[in-house]
Amino acid sequence: MTASSHRAVAGSTGRGRRRRPLRTAGIVAVSLLVLIAAGAGWFYFKLNGNITTFGADGVSPQRPAEGAGGQNVLVIGSDSRSGGNSSLGGGDGDVGRSDTAFLLHIYGDSKHAVAVSIPRDTLVEIPPCRLPDGRWTKPQHNAMFNAAFSVGESAKGNPACTQNTVEKLSGVRVDHTVVVDFEGFSKMTSAVGGVPVCLPKDIYEGDLNPNRRSRGERIFAKGPQKVSGQQALDYVRIRHGIGDNSDIGRIQRQQAFVGSLIKKVKDQGFNPGTLLPLANAATQSMTVDPGLDSADKLLSFAMSLKDIDLHNTKFITLPWRYQGERVAIVHPAADTLWADIKADRTLDGKNAGGPGAQGSPGPSPSPSSGSETGTGTGTGTGTGTGTGTGTGTGTGTDISIAVYNGTTKTGLAARAADQLKSAGFTVTGTATARTQGHTATTVEYGAGKEAEAKAVAARFRGAQLLPTAAAGVKVVLGATYASEPTLESPAASAPSAGPSPGSSKIADSARSADDNICSGLSYG
Repeated sequence: MTASSHRAVAGSTGRGRRRRPLRTAGIVAVSLLVLIAAGAGWFYFKLNGNITTFGADGVSPQRPAEGAGGQNVLVIGSDSRSGGNSSLGGGDGDVGRSDTAFLLHIYGDSKHAVAVSIPRDTLVEIPPCRLPDGRWTKPQHNAMFNAAFSVGESAKGNPACTQNTVEKLSGVRVDHTVVVDFEGFSKMTSAVGGVPVCLPKDIYEGDLNPNRRSRGERIFAKGPQKVSGQQALDYVRIRHGIGDNSDIGRIQRQQAFVGSLIKKVKDQGFNPGTLLPLANAATQSMTVDPGLDSADKLLSFAMSLKDIDLHNTKFITLPWRYQGERVAIVHPAADTLWADIKADRTLDGKNAGGPGAQGSPGPSPSPSSGSETGTGTGTGTGTGTGTGTGTGTGTGTDISIAVYNGTTKTGLAARAADQLKSAGFTVTGTATARTQGHTATTVEYGAGKEAEAKAVAARFRGAQLLPTAAAGVKVVLGATYASEPTLESPAASAPSAGPSPGSSKIADSARSADDNICSGLSYG
């Protein structure tokens, strides 16, 4: 071999050696991409395998109409002792029970959200619910709210029954329902590296278990700290030893905890490195409706929350009062709250920008749905002396109204209907309202009906105006009318437009996810 040919061969070999690392790097890169893709596929497969769903056959066929915008997600905290939950403390037996529930409304603008907590001791009507054997129960009147989850006494509980109950008491259509049990909650707090919380005082073992004969060891020191796993579960379950030992106080701490958890996730960033471990922990002990039955759907839902500012993430408790040892819903404040949610309005009465949030007409409740029906349609000609143009001073010519009895006094809607027809209003029908605890008379109105609503409200002492997403004008009679069932003269009352006093009080009492974790921790 000549020197030149030797150099040529050597040069060729050298060029081969220089290219090999590049080819190797390319092969490694492609291999990594394949592995990553396969790993992601495996992870999604794993998440899908984690998810448990409950059957839609238990959801009531009689449901509220869809609201003006946004979506509503019912979140239920289950204290079932089945499976891996048995080691995490609590009561006896394998029947699924619910200590916590809130309805999360995500506004149509995807920039606001509000979670409405419903106290477990709230007295409600539980509508017919499906049992495991396919039979449906009879309605339960004046029952505790958390009893709905235990209907059928199954280990996983009855989330469809709780959903039916929430829709019945609120008139709000629930788009999705999610149940998270002890084990899932505990794992989620660990997956994010712990959640900052705060205690108003030192807490001892006896505060978790009031039947304990001694105070026991201290489990929480007063002040801010970070908790995860079992300790986080103990924090949100504390009921005794703080404030008035009530469930209301516990709800406030739970709201603070959820706000802190959201803040922690946001601080870490909405990215796969944060969301996937959290999703893995959550789905292991989560039961969802069929609409959230895949990892794609759950992660897509989680990502839809990423643009909601912490300050615009609100927590409130359904307006309540004590009724003996139980909790009663306060009207009309609760009605105002639900109406705002249905119309996609924020707690301060502002349009959140969702489709139809301007108050566009929607399906109106049928006046014949109640027990007090059949007063006819009226002539609409009237006999009064006013103009009937709906300016607030007329007698009602050409103004059509549906009248609902919001009290327990029988025949009230029929009486008011006769009086309104005599005053020149057109009454399209009467019915019994969804609830019968209304104090003030409320005049609800849809888009373009404010002037007409003012004319109607002027006839009822102390009436409140309430804009809704439904079409037309609707009167819900309250105790103020029942105590003196006569109409006012057109000028005797001057109801104000805008949010009712109940609405402003609700907004003032709301907690934001960015509030100081040590503020407002206990009622009483």
